[in-house]
Amino acid sequence: MAALIDSTPTCLARTAARLPDHPAYFVRDAQGWQPTAWSALWAQVQQAARALVALGVQGGQTVCILGFNRPEWLVMAHATAGAGARVAGIYWTSAAGEVQYIVAHSQCALLLVEDAAQAAKLAGTRAALPGLRHVVAMEGPAIEGVMAWRDFMARGAPPALQDEVDACLAALDPQATSTLIYTSGTTGPPKAVMLSHANLAWAAQALAAATTRSEHDRHISYLPLAHVAEMVGSIHAPARMGSAIYFARNLESLPEHLKEVRPTVFFGVPRVWEKMHAALSLRLGAATGVKGALARWSMHVARRWHVADLAGQRPGPGLALQRALARRLVLRKVQAALGLDQAHLLLSGAAPIAAEKLHFFCGLDLVVRELYGQSEIGGPTTFSLAGSTRIGAVGKPVPGLELRIADDGEILVRGPGLFQGYAGEPEATAATLVHGWLHSGDLGHLDADGYLFITGRKKDLLITSGGKNISPANLESALMALPLVEHAVVVGDGRHYLSALLTLRAEALAEFTQRQGLPLEGAARHEAVQAELQRGIDAVNAQQARVAGIRKFAVLEQPLGIATGELTATMKVRRAAVIRAHAAVVEAMYRD
Repeated sequence: MAALIDSTPTCLARTAARLPDHPAYFVRDAQGWQPTAWSALWAQVQQAARALVALGVQGGQTVCILGFNRPEWLVMAHATAGAGARVAGIYWTSAAGEVQYIVAHSQCALLLVEDAAQAAKLAGTRAALPGLRHVVAMEGPAIEGVMAWRDFMARGAPPALQDEVDACLAALDPQATSTLIYTSGTTGPPKAVMLSHANLAWAAQALAAATTRSEHDRHISYLPLAHVAEMVGSIHAPARMGSAIYFARNLESLPEHLKEVRPTVFFGVPRVWEKMHAALSLRLGAATGVKGALARWSMHVARRWHVADLAGQRPGPGLALQRALARRLVLRKVQAALGLDQAHLLLSGAAPIAAEKLHFFCGLDLVVRELYGQSEIGGPTTFSLAGSTRIGAVGKPVPGLELRIADDGEILVRGPGLFQGYAGEPEATAATLVHGWLHSGDLGHLDADGYLFITGRKKDLLITSGGKNISPANLESALMALPLVEHAVVVGDGRHYLSALLTLRAEALAEFTQRQGLPLEGAARHEAVQAELQRGIDAVNAQQARVAGIRKFAVLEQPLGIATGELTATMKVRRAAVIRAHAAVVEAMYRD
């Protein structure tokens, strides 16, 4: 059990006292990145906590937050926890119906929204939400039924309520629910994962111990704070370690921000790494002459060095000398162009990433290390770190956690981060928590050295009409490693063979058509493009058992998107949603 002194509110107070003038977060404006110190953040949090008390928010009630990553998100999350209430983040991409469901289900007393557009998602429903007493907007003036942020903070300006806030902090129960993480539902409403102060303290401590972050580190916050990984990484862990957070203006600005901030720690979902890979592959492929030869030699040297290093072997002096030369001539320049030249830790998680992509980054002298976790364990389950990284694996269990593989291949976990259950859903809780073990729903295996390999999702298993069980995850990963393919969804449940729905990379398609002398319009349907895709699929099939081969494929006309519900807010493919949306295309592949 985590001690009370380890709770996030207590750690925040301690960090503000230890590093009063050190930057806690940065915001980008027209003049550049503007810092706010830890002492100033602590003052904002205390004032917001007094405002919550003034507005009647009590211990055990819920404050929901809907919006992109901003200081107000951070301040409200800390203030809510310090006031003894619980936080529930809502993805900024959520449709109105989902927002209304979460506000009602969580029994939300106060909702913080980013702006009027997000507030409009509650239009016409306030009467049906009697528990919702206040709506506050992070930006913009007060409008009907919505309080401006400055007016909210003004409620906490008088210090008279500070004693009550201090009493809430002193009485904080480590086992009380601190946060509700609403999982992205694919077949029904999202479930609310209940995490206690102790759960989150353990997760933050595990992250701190594994990554050795300190007040000298820089981290860009751009993934949804409603997601457990970003919430722990940008709210709970920095409060303990004192590292600085840079709030991205939006997802589109991330490449620019990387070059400006030059983060020392960077967590990217596979889609981010894949976009980097695609752009760099095109540029490196176009390099010719001495420049192209030098780039290829440098990448070959770096890849050889890291293959030896990751295998636990000491690279020889000749290879080390070549690597130093390659770094000086080419690799450091590429890293600087990406904004990753000062990063000592690069991570990938939330979805599988192809090993081929990781080998590519090793060739740039950038080791991207995979991790694995889930909301129900408070975030981290396994880490790949220096000295314990194996490409294709997601690392070894975090110290303090137990992990085993069930007879059917399901990954089971237990330990101090284990959640308290799904709010209001005892049956779902009982089905997931069995004899103290979390049944993750993921399939995998442990190798002889204790590394975990993920092989798919249990609910995604395809059972062909011949009775063969096939996990589509590895197939999809292999297909997405093809140069032209952006996303792949394998289908075939109840069918006598497998097929695939594909979307194509716009940049790679443009480069291919230019090389082939083809018009870009309608290129996906061109015979040369279809033949190139078929060659790639044939190569993938050659590595599979015959029953797991892809017999047919179809290229979708539009890319998968968050707005269409085909991708989650962390850019993970929602397989069921894609198959449902393109049912007619799927049926067409099985007519013969």
